[in-house]
Amino acid sequence: MEEVRIDVNNQSPDRIAEAKRCADLCFRINQTNPTNPKIKDLFDELFNHTLGEGTVINPPFYTILADKVKIGKNVVLMNNFQCMSAGGLTIEDNTMISLNCTIATNNHDMYERNIITCKPVHIKRNVWIGVNVTILPGVTVGENAVIGAGAVVTKDVPDNAVVVGCPAKVIKYLDADKFKK
Repeated sequence: MEEVRIDVNNQSPDRIAEAKRCADLCFRINQTNPTNPKIKDLFDELFNHTLGEGTVINPPFYTILADKVKIGKNVVLMNNFQCMSAGGLTIEDNTMISLNCTIATNNHDMYERNIITCKPVHIKRNVWIGVNVTILPGVTVGENAVIGAGAVVTKDVPDNAVVVGCPAKVIKYLDADKFKK
């Protein structure tokens, strides 16, 4: 996967407009009572009506570029989900992401710090991500994987793997045949 580089001092008008739109909608979402039915409408607007059926997102929620985020069916994102999404984020069906998780698809160049380096993050189907997990740019999390609480994921996670720690390491594999098809 190729890295994309963005100069934060020279951003396109479209990118600036999307960042402002997202900031406004995230603010409105995070200031609305979470039991208010309007929350779903605000999330639908934030994601341009592309959220998968049955997906539930619990505020507070933060993203900078929602147009770079694709969320499948029956996904659950718990409170305090944060996403730096300039590199693109895909979350496939039946994924559960617990409290206080951060996904960063972008970082700063070590020497030119006004340059953002971007790589997509891909969370495959039926993944379970525990509390306080951080996933860094360029990572793919395999189908049925489990990421333990507090893990920092710096490298790809294989299908059916359970990973824990900082940096996250595989501690075992789950039996793929035991998952519902």
